[in-house]
Amino acid sequence: MTKYELYYWSGIPGRGEFVRLALEEAGVEYVDIAVTDNGDAKVVAGMKANVTEYPSFAPPYLKAGKLTIGQTANILLFLGEQHGLAPKSKQSRFWVHQLQLTFGDLVAEIHDAHHPIAASLYYEDQKAEAAKRTKNLREERLPKYLGYFDGILRRGGTGWLAGRRLSYADLSLFHVTEGLRYAFPNAMRRLEKKYRNLAPFQDRIASRPRVSGYLKSGRRQPFNTQGIFRHYPELDE
Repeated sequence: MTKYELYYWSGIPGRGEFVRLALEEAGVEYVDIAVTDNGDAKVVAGMKANVTEYPSFAPPYLKAGKLTIGQTANILLFLGEQHGLAPKSKQSRFWVHQLQLTFGDLVAEIHDAHHPIAASLYYEDQKAEAAKRTKNLREERLPKYLGYFDGILRRGGTGWLAGRRLSYADLSLFHVTEGLRYAFPNAMRRLEKKYRNLAPFQDRIASRPRVSGYLKSGRRQPFNTQGIFRHYPELDE
């Protein structure tokens, strides 16, 4: 079996966490470059080395033997088929990929809530705009997204987003919900009372042996105010 190398920034879960959870659940061997010596420098060097063939715009990217695969949804599409984390039928595989692309849309909105003007500016330089953007996120966008995923879980009746088995989309919903609980604990308490399938779903994922072991290990990067999911009390009214 190929030994994977995951390239993502150190010190934050971010988009790399979607891939880590899939690798951990699959029980496959991988090297998380972020936690090796000079990890960030290796990430940059790796992107420069691939510039003439299959350049990645940004991390994460995954090396799998001779393959180099970038973009979170693309990596998970590959891992899902390789390690039984995606359904077998073509329609269902596209469905799981569709869900993952929707998570990508949601993550972008979450990031832009605290950086509504420019990612290159500090949060402190755009606090007023962030307050307005985050109010819209809490009151309109999060209910729309979480209601969508809650509805899929409710209608499916299997406890999973796609069919009768866990897929990488389930792991991604787990990561997004965990991140939102960190960033907006007050808002999420209200939302989870309305969307009642989410909390049992989180517990189901967290209790899976490999995921549980990962969550308790030092391999997991903690949430903080440097990544996508940031907790600023003034944004969580």
